[in-house]
Amino acid sequence: MKQKIKQFFYEFTLLLRSVPPLTFAVFILAVFAMNLLANKSLNLNLEWLALDCGIIVSWAVFLCMDVLTKRFGPQAATTLSLVAVGINLISCLILYLASLIPGTWGAFYDFGEIPEINSALDGTFGGTWYVVIGSTAAFVVSAIINNFSNWGIGKIFRKNPNGFGAYACRTYLSTAVGQFADNLLFALIVSHVFFGWTFLQCFTCAATGMVAELLCEIIFSPLGYKICSNWEKNGMGKAYLDYISSKSNNCLNPNGVTKPSAEIGSNTDGAAQETAQVGEHGENL
Repeated sequence: MKQKIKQFFYEFTLLLRSVPPLTFAVFILAVFAMNLLANKSLNLNLEWLALDCGIIVSWAVFLCMDVLTKRFGPQAATTLSLVAVGINLISCLILYLASLIPGTWGAFYDFGEIPEINSALDGTFGGTWYVVIGSTAAFVVSAIINNFSNWGIGKIFRKNPNGFGAYACRTYLSTAVGQFADNLLFALIVSHVFFGWTFLQCFTCAATGMVAELLCEIIFSPLGYKICSNWEKNGMGKAYLDYISSKSNNCLNPNGVTKPSAEIGSNTDGAAQETAQVGEHGENL
């Protein structure tokens, strides 16, 4: 058990070292912004269309998951998604604590010193417990669906798996399914239970939101494909990929451990290799 724990942390830290930091930072920021902006709805004067401002960055969340899945695999992309969720929850806790501190927001002085402004901003940034729980649960499930469906669809392409056609097909389909699941679960957990939405309204909201977010994914898919191509060309994350490959090929020592315990404890060779690699290709996303 102790050896398995060491091996898990070795793989986890190796993954964090291998993922381009700018991409991971954008991913975390987009997850946080998506949940914060979801507090504001869009007034589109269309009864059948219900969207919130989270759509501004939600496409970036799924774009990041798609490129991470393409390069590092669905398990790694899901692990990074859980890390992003954890950081988002910590950020929500910090904002909640800040909302409890007596004080005055800057907007209080911009709009005639109306007392209700402070309460409104405290409520917005402090968040509501069922919204936080609902959005977190919906995103975790949708991330798993998106990442593993993306990987599964990619396995279908044999002739040119790294071409734009294969990339577009796997990202469009997985994003459509993942976004629909995200929207539907959030609507059922939050809107249906606490706001009284009907099942038809939940389904319609999920479908229309999925279409709008999929259009954003289509627009920015050339960017995602270029990022993946640059990562592959420059060997980004090679240390992690080699380690995963050795595990899948059952390269075990006599004790049944993929990496010798001394190597897992020190990590010197992998760290040095990855540090040099990131330094060489630091200009890539």
